[in-house]
Amino acid sequence: MILQISSGQGPAECQLAVSKLYDALKREYPDITLLSSHRPGTGGGCRSLLFSTENDLSGLEGSVQWICQSPFRPNHRRKNWFVDISVIPETEGINKEKNIRFQRFHCGGKGGQNVNKVETGVRLVHIPTGITVTSTLERSQSANRRDAMNKLNGILEQKEWEERQKQVKTAWQEHTGIVRGNPVRVYEGMAFKRKL
Repeated sequence: MILQISSGQGPAECQLAVSKLYDALKREYPDITLLSSHRPGTGGGCRSLLFSTENDLSGLEGSVQWICQSPFRPNHRRKNWFVDISVIPETEGINKEKNIRFQRFHCGGKGGQNVNKVETGVRLVHIPTGITVTSTLERSQSANRRDAMNKLNGILEQKEWEERQKQVKTAWQEHTGIVRGNPVRVYEGMAFKRKL
């Protein structure tokens, strides 16, 4: 499962809350792995953190409230800071070697009796995606199989890149989804203790 903690357009206090929330979740769920972070460079916080875990943390999706006097603006009246936790859809890793159906066929055309008598044409079908690639360029089946695999790998790599771009776009769109109020969790003070 991939999740993102975001301060959205929030000030430095919200960015600090992102870092503190990540640390609190890391203590609670030790298997959390940081995937990427966007650090603004001030106050020791982060605008957003993307992380993965094997645990089901979908119950954390929503806003998280931090009740604390601002460590950056001591006379500031605001004491409630909100950050957002979003579940980011995972990309399905495309396995290029498994689930490929191999078919041979007579290809005809140039090449004399060899191509008419021997099944030199190759068709590869990637079963999970339904992508089909054929090759009849060469006179040997093994050369056509290599050519078809190269074509299929190119198509699958492009598809995988598009899926990753879609995931990045989804994560970016979640930055504007912070709802102030109705938090799924509340933390208090600089020690970032969870309020039950």
